[in-house]
Amino acid sequence: MDLDISQLSNALALWMCLVVLLSFHEFAHAWMAYKCGDDTARMMGRMTINPVVHIDPIGTIFIPLAMLLLSPSFVVFGWAKPVPVNPSNLSSRKRDDILISMAGPVMNLILAFVLMFVLRILLELSPSISTSIIVEKMPQIALISLFLCFFNLIPIPPLDGSHVMRHVVGMSEEMYYSIAKWGFLILIVVLNFFPVVGASVAKISMALLYFMMNLLMFP
Repeated sequence: MDLDISQLSNALALWMCLVVLLSFHEFAHAWMAYKCGDDTARMMGRMTINPVVHIDPIGTIFIPLAMLLLSPSFVVFGWAKPVPVNPSNLSSRKRDDILISMAGPVMNLILAFVLMFVLRILLELSPSISTSIIVEKMPQIALISLFLCFFNLIPIPPLDGSHVMRHVVGMSEEMYYSIAKWGFLILIVVLNFFPVVGASVAKISMALLYFMMNLLMFP
């Protein structure tokens, strides 16, 4: 594999953007947990957008960088360290668990819209700004944020969507956490043997990106 300096710098730049998106995602979980009465994440220093406290060596560094370097055209994804939540501190365990779980994907959705909104404004400025490399990459960063949003909605533990699924089907916490121990292995199997899952996430993300562009009346 031959990588020139521009490809390497592009991969590193997108990786740093991913780390920021993941940091906001985890911050949203921690903030919502705090609003629901659990200050565990805040006390452990996780209610912050500082990437350092959220980094998972495998999910935040190794896998995303490998994806970017080996398949530069692929939509990159990753994960950060899960935010700790103490269910006994929640006033309504079912409702609050859903709110905390959905806070991360909603944050990614908001970030994607904000990025596209800012991009729409920048495109009206002078060519020196509207044609800059940062402006050029903003749709790709927004797409990554949308991919993180919908990927996390897959109802496989420990992804965020699985918390909603657990309450919908009435699964016990014991059963949920026993499955969650093998969650990432199950996820890898599903993505490999049922590629339509990953493809669907990518299609939905792209469709919503185009919807945002139409909504904001991109030229």
